[in-house]
Order: sequence, then structure tokens, then C-alpha cells
Amino acid sequence: MEESVKKKVDLELEITPNNLGVNTFHRWIHLARAIDAWRIFPRLFVSVYIYLLYEVVIWFMTLEEPNLEQAGLVSIIVGAMAAVFGIYAGSSGQSKSFKGGEDE
Repeated sequence: MEESVKKKVDLELEITPNNLGVNTFHRWIHLARAIDAWRIFPRLFVSVYIYLLYEVVIWFMTLEEPNLEQAGLVSIIVGAMAAVFGIYAGSSGQSKSFKGGEDE
């Protein structure tokens, strides 16, 4: 009969990353971090929404006799603006530290 033999083997694992030279995408990574830090897309979104809100309110005020549906539309759009601004204002790291939140 064959006996099974158990051997203890020590493995050495390299946990440091291999240096493969200069990262060819470092400019793109820097650009992505800059766009993220400047919050371009959220600011653009909020700016467009503010413009649309302004146009809807001006349109509503020019109506001679607004009906219930038109008043409901304007009410929903104005209420949604409060939600959009609340999400925008509460999504940055700066506002977390201002509110006393812990930075992760």
C-alpha cells in the first residue's frame, strides 16, 4: 500500500506591485480625477435644471387662467428642484465635514 505523505511548504508571496515603467494613461487618470474634483457634471446638471425651472415658472406666470393640471406641473417641477439641490449640496466630501460627518 502507498502511504500519503504530508509536507509543509512555506510560500513567499510578493505583495508589492511590480514596477512596469511609466503608466501611459497617467494623463487620463489625472483628467478623470480633476473632473471628479471639480464636479463638472453635477454642476452642469443643476445649472440646466435651474434654467428649465426658470422657463417653466415664467411660462406659468404668463398664463391668463392656469388650470389645475398646469399648476400641478409647476408644483412638481419646483418641488423636484428642492430635491435636486438637496442631493447636490449633500454629496460632496466638504459638506460631510461641515455637518460633522466622518471622512472615510
